[in-house]
Amino acid sequence: MHTILSKIESSPIIPVYYHDDIDQCIAILTSCYNGGVRVFEFVNRGPEAHNNFKALLKYRDENFKDLKLGIGTIKTKQQALDFINIGAEFIVSPIVKAEIADVTLKNNILWIPGCMTPTEISVAEELGAPLVKLFPGDALGANFLKGIKPLFQSLKFMPTGGVSLDEANLLAWFQAGVSAVGMGSKLFNGPTESEENNYIENRLQKAFQYIESLK
Repeated sequence: MHTILSKIESSPIIPVYYHDDIDQCIAILTSCYNGGVRVFEFVNRGPEAHNNFKALLKYRDENFKDLKLGIGTIKTKQQALDFINIGAEFIVSPIVKAEIADVTLKNNILWIPGCMTPTEISVAEELGAPLVKLFPGDALGANFLKGIKPLFQSLKFMPTGGVSLDEANLLAWFQAGVSAVGMGSKLFNGPTESEENNYIENRLQKAFQYIESLK
């Protein structure tokens, strides 16, 4: 668990992605890796989620041994178990749920619950989550984190949802004290498909440079 947390903090942009087509998933994973990503969240949002995640783990093992792969949009204990059993290295939820906390802790797997209020953050903390997903990030904003972070000094935070790769947006979040950002449509929406992979790679490299400039 601590190894994953360290990896997240050293590679603090986490792509959040799903596609039915495994070839497209592999292309995106490769592009993100080439852009500097070392932690990747596939999401349980379609009929091929289980099969494609399994295939991505195999591809990772053969090509990107230092990449950590987790699964998101996990809402039940059984979903968590299903993906832990095929090799998920961390579990991300849009909600706070005790049964998911329990099964991840028992398996020594990092659980990142989604929270929107101080009460939800407090419950996540009590359930043993060391890192909390602020969701949706764009609705909450960096000022929300500035306000609540002093109340939860032992927790790490990661906004997801509406976070962009723009320098000003990234710097606002990291200056507010996040440990990482989750990046979905703002990362993947771009030019035509033929240009897409290189586009993603270049944008990620620039974004990592912005974050590095703060250190």
